[in-house]
Amino acid sequence: MATLENLNDLFVDQLRDIYNAEAQLTKALPKMAKAATNPDLKEAFTHHLEETRGHIERLDQVFESLGERAKGKTCAAMKGLVEEGEEMIDQDAEPTVKDAGLIAAAQRVEHYEIAAYGVVRSFARSLGHKDAVELLSQTLQEEGNADKLLTKIAESHVNKMARTNVGPA
Repeated sequence: MATLENLNDLFVDQLRDIYNAEAQLTKALPKMAKAATNPDLKEAFTHHLEETRGHIERLDQVFESLGERAKGKTCAAMKGLVEEGEEMIDQDAEPTVKDAGLIAAAQRVEHYEIAAYGVVRSFARSLGHKDAVELLSQTLQEEGNADKLLTKIAESHVNKMARTNVGPA
């Protein structure tokens, strides 16, 4: 483990964490799409997989602009979030209830990513890395849009359908 001596060291360290988090997502999203039954949710997961690949490409550009090798370090937080998503995939549940659970798991991931990208963008801004700020801002916007789309799918379809699977209290 490298010593973090200044903000730039921390910035690169956090970028490596996010790089690994995005790589983990490229493996998790296809499984979530396969497990989803709502067509809009399947499409949202599939679309976000393509966006996630773009996020990795942007991170490659950020590393290049810094003169750093693009590589990840294990993101324990994403590992745990992905495991929670896998638990939902394996859960014995009514399909619409499972879809609601998949949305919950996906939104936890999105909120983590929004926080992570917000932090590294702030570091980039403080360090004067204008190109990195622009690239990270684009990704941050997409993560926010993905979160909003999941909320829309949940509130317009999935939660209502899942509610009807609940027996009397």
